[in-house]
Amino acid sequence: MTEEEIKSEEETTSSMWTMDDLVALTDDVQVGEIAFRGKTVKYQFCELVEAEEPKFRPLSDRASEEEKMAYYTDIGAKRILAMLEKANEKSPDGPQITEEHWSLLPTTLRYQISNDIMGIEQESRENFQL
Repeated sequence: MTEEEIKSEEETTSSMWTMDDLVALTDDVQVGEIAFRGKTVKYQFCELVEAEEPKFRPLSDRASEEEKMAYYTDIGAKRILAMLEKANEKSPDGPQITEEHWSLLPTTLRYQISNDIMGIEQESRENFQL
């Protein structure tokens, strides 16, 4: 192998997830921060395993678009809350957002935190630039 091929292989290997690293994400507390109205908001979260995902009843095939939107919004909010609460349990001294806080936060802040956790913050910023 040439030096260039070795370097390329090393870069590829270092940019790939191992199964152990992926599994560890469900146990590691991650800390995020976002800017909100000129100040910084810090929070912590953990990835969930399937057993930790919030459970929901099936949605009727006859549901209206409005009902579907409300249903999926509720699922998303409960999922993010479960991720926040899991981190709070693992790291009680970290930057906590509790269930009580979450329900009282401005909706725009909740969306920003949710988008950041789900990794779609950049996409939102690009789509809603003024």
